[in-house]
Parts: sequence; structure tokens; C-alpha cells
Amino acid sequence: MATATARKSKVYTISLPPELAQKAEALAKRDSRTMSELFREAFRAYSAQQARTTLDELGEYASGRNPRGYTETDVPRLIKEVRAEKPRRRTVRSNG
Repeated sequence: MATATARKSKVYTISLPPELAQKAEALAKRDSRTMSELFREAFRAYSAQQARTTLDELGEYASGRNPRGYTETDVPRLIKEVRAEKPRRRTVRSNG
């Protein structure tokens, strides 16, 4: 008696315009890939491109937040400078 194995991949149905479908089929044939392999690779490339775009946007935002170009090595010096400018708080002790 044969036992059915559970599918590990999720199956999707997609629609493509005829011209795009022909291009996809030609690419898959040229590269000796299945259509599933072609679309998995396309999704990976798209996902990586989106991640790069997000990182670029974060980099632009961060560069605007650091107009003087401070680096991580500047942090200890800056902390000392700020602490030196602030007057120290004196703690008042009560004698009970």
C-alpha cells in the first residue's frame, strides 16, 4: 500500500500576459530550468533588490542625522566633552 507524502512547497497559481509568459518560458528553456525554478529565482532577486533599496534609504536617512560625519570612534570623546560641559549634581545627604 503506497503512502502519500506531504508536499513541503506551497503551490501558487499566477497569471501572466502572453508576451511575458513567452519570455519566461524561453528563459526557462534556455537555462534548462523549470518554471518553478525560474520564478523562485526571480523572487529571490526581487527580495534582495528590495532589501538593498531599504538599506540605501536607511543609509540616506542616517547620513542626514549625522551632518558632522561622526564615527563610532568619536563616541567616547563626545561623551567626555558633553559630561565636562554639564555641571555635576551634588547629592544632599540628610542627617536623619
